[in-house]
Amino acid sequence: MPRFRYFGSKRSIPAITGFYTYRTVKKIVTGALINAAAILLGGAIGLLFKGKIPKSISGSITRVLGLCVCIIGISSAIEGDLMLLVVSLLLGAITGEFIDIDKRMNNLGLYLQKKLSPKDAESRFAEGFVTTSLLYCVGAMAVVGSIESGLTNDYSTIVTKSILDGVASMVFASYLGFGVLFSALPVFIYQGSIEVFAGYLQDVLTGSLVTQISAAGGLMIMALGFNMALGAKIKVANLLPGLLFAAGYYSLLML
Repeated sequence: MPRFRYFGSKRSIPAITGFYTYRTVKKIVTGALINAAAILLGGAIGLLFKGKIPKSISGSITRVLGLCVCIIGISSAIEGDLMLLVVSLLLGAITGEFIDIDKRMNNLGLYLQKKLSPKDAESRFAEGFVTTSLLYCVGAMAVVGSIESGLTNDYSTIVTKSILDGVASMVFASYLGFGVLFSALPVFIYQGSIEVFAGYLQDVLTGSLVTQISAAGGLMIMALGFNMALGAKIKVANLLPGLLFAAGYYSLLML
């Protein structure tokens, strides 16, 4: 029976032919559950203020948040290799436009919107769902925190991320509405998957590789900020394949 070692520990977690038992999976995805719960709680609190904030103030909040998101993205992007960022995001944009990930995510958001609030024509459900899903999933803390929690039961990074996501959800939900809460689902699936397969990923997702992937993600976060602060129409979801190209490009450089 294969076993996966914890970082710096003699303990191990069992895997049967590459698959985890239900009990083990339930234990491992605790970090993802914490993060999803924080988003739901923050979003629920934010909904209490929806419609109670004047449009002028709401617009100012949106622009300020957008600028803050830009700074978050820039802080990650500057850590990466410039050529890697250019190549990976160009290839990612071409691939993403061909698949049209942005349209698919928006269609999912619109579908959920019709099911949950069919009479609300002015709902920003899809925008809230897509924007916050990308913001919460694209970043180093999501990857590193999930690996740490999956391998060592160290939830410090995930708890920190959860607090940040919860506060952000509170603010986003106050003006983007109910769709923000549904971003908890892709966050749970994405981070939970990393936690479950952390034993396989620990030797692949090295610190340097995560830095380069996060740098590419940082530019995507910055694009989200531009959309919020300047009303730009960048299809950020279509850039997501760039994360895979960033990983591939860096791996080739290391050969």
